[in-house]
Amino acid sequence: MTYTVGMYLAERLAQIGLKQHFAVAGDYNLVLLDQLLLNKDMEQIYCCNELNCGFSAEGYARAHGAGAAIVTFSVGAISAMNAIGGAYAENLPVILISGSPNSNDYGTGHVLHHTIGGTDYNYQIEMVRHVTCAAESITDAGSAPAKIDHVIRTALRERKPAYLEIACNVASAECPRPGPVSSLLAELSADKESLKAAVAASKEFLEASERAVMLIGTKLRSSHATEEAEALADRLGCGVATMAAAKGYFAEDHAGFRGLYWGEVSSPGTQELVEGADALVCVAPVFNDYSTVGWKSWPKGDKVLLAEPNRVTVKGHSYEGFTLKEFLSELAKVAPSRPLSAQESTYVKPEIAAAPGDARLTNDEMTRQITEMLTSKTTLSAETGDSWFNAMRMHLPRGARLETEMQWGHIGWSVPSSFGNAMGSQDRQHIVMVGDGSIQLTAQEIAQMVRYELPVIIFVVNNRGYVIEIAIHDGPYNYIKNWDYAGLMDVFNAGEGHGLGLRANTGAELAEAIKKAQANRRGPTIIECSIERDDCTDTLIQWGKAVAGANSRKPQVG
Repeated sequence: MTYTVGMYLAERLAQIGLKQHFAVAGDYNLVLLDQLLLNKDMEQIYCCNELNCGFSAEGYARAHGAGAAIVTFSVGAISAMNAIGGAYAENLPVILISGSPNSNDYGTGHVLHHTIGGTDYNYQIEMVRHVTCAAESITDAGSAPAKIDHVIRTALRERKPAYLEIACNVASAECPRPGPVSSLLAELSADKESLKAAVAASKEFLEASERAVMLIGTKLRSSHATEEAEALADRLGCGVATMAAAKGYFAEDHAGFRGLYWGEVSSPGTQELVEGADALVCVAPVFNDYSTVGWKSWPKGDKVLLAEPNRVTVKGHSYEGFTLKEFLSELAKVAPSRPLSAQESTYVKPEIAAAPGDARLTNDEMTRQITEMLTSKTTLSAETGDSWFNAMRMHLPRGARLETEMQWGHIGWSVPSSFGNAMGSQDRQHIVMVGDGSIQLTAQEIAQMVRYELPVIIFVVNNRGYVIEIAIHDGPYNYIKNWDYAGLMDVFNAGEGHGLGLRANTGAELAEAIKKAQANRRGPTIIECSIERDDCTDTLIQWGKAVAGANSRKPQVG
């Protein structure tokens, strides 16, 4: 059998562990999709639009380590770039693959459909370079193996998305078969001298302290260093806090866990613990305007050891040439015991009192009941908005995963991302918390959950507006047209699916809806939770005012 460019790509994707890839068909990628279908080690999963396709691959990467989305030129790829920007911000290796014009049309002066009406077709790859770590255009079969390998290797190494563009007449062109995948997976060897120096400086830094504290940050999981961080915490015996976007990256049943650090909206006692440390080990943090609560809680200075994915900064010196995983592993072998911060503090497990079953459903009661559903096999996707803050006051069992998108913050992300996540980890229970405003952007992908019979449980918080925006900066643009969210399931089922659409106006109705949702194993369930518009967490209001203050700073003069 003749081996082709598309078959080469398919085999490489399967070799790195992908069992599925996501696609939206278009005339520039149809032959490529045919070639990918020839590989029986992967399943082709279809999405409703290219934005959702990108987010589905992003969610798959969260569950499976990497993902792939195949779209058509320009009208497809530019739409998908929004999701690829999110994958870049959230450190997820998603391979975006776009069909492109016939190689014979390049340089001819032809004006083609699905373009911006010019004769230069390079604008797409120029755009996508800003949100990827590698980008290649394949217009001949001879260069395909090297370009495909470069893109995949770089995405896996950098934990960032990458881009491939394949001319529509080249996808079926003859090509060699790939060799072992080990060449793509090999890690760069560490600079042992630099690593040794970083560990020695960090050990000295910790030995000079009394109240050492670890702060777990957002890039820990993408650095594949969660076990090493826990080993260091065991060695130090100190108090450990997590940043909001890293909640769940450090086990909350660990003896040293002391809650969430988020400035003035931290867990009780956690702000004092972190800001009172004389040695704060910041592990893979992202300090942005959201995580610092409008730049007011940004740990800096000589008391901070900053351990980033590929660099360590301590006592005015910077070290690189090794990974975070390697650094934490070596430091955990020699770090001194520093248990004082843990001994002087406690972790108060968050609890919400149950409301009467016949009372109007509240944000608190909804959060309490969802919390009771969580197990070690749960993946909870919390949409941008008050769902963030509801998730922050849940205690996660060891093994439970919380997925957020706090850096990119694209509302509507959670629905297609959870579709991809559920496709990539079908052994887990998938729960989504999403606001009514957010679900209106990407609701179509629930139809694909119906199509593939994925039992995702979606809690739609219907408070008739963008409550997070109301908290930050109110205006008439924050109030939306209400939908019959539970009724959407009839549309998506179309008489043949097994999705459920349920409504909850009281705590008792919510409890009954959850029972029905958990019993439905052949499709998704929407539970429309109707609550008052002004019923949100106090932390959202407090945090929103602080962020609004940062946004409204007057321009500096001079």
